[in-house]
Amino acid sequence: MTPKEKAEEMFNKYWIYLRAGLLYDEEAKEDAKHCALIAVNELIKEVVDDKESEYISLKDIYWMEVKKEIEKIII
Repeated sequence: MTPKEKAEEMFNKYWIYLRAGLLYDEEAKEDAKHCALIAVNELIKEVVDDKESEYISLKDIYWMEVKKEIEKIII
């Protein structure tokens, strides 16, 4: 799955969940984007920040790219 596809998948999972409880889709989309960013930031923190060395793996780069794609999502 590409970073863009993963970003959209994460966003959509939150959006579907949030819009069920909110009056306006726009509010749900905004909240979904924030939730997806929180989740991906936690993943990045776990896989990148906790490393003892300066080595960054392809998996680390993947999650950083997912974050960039989430940030690009227009609400």
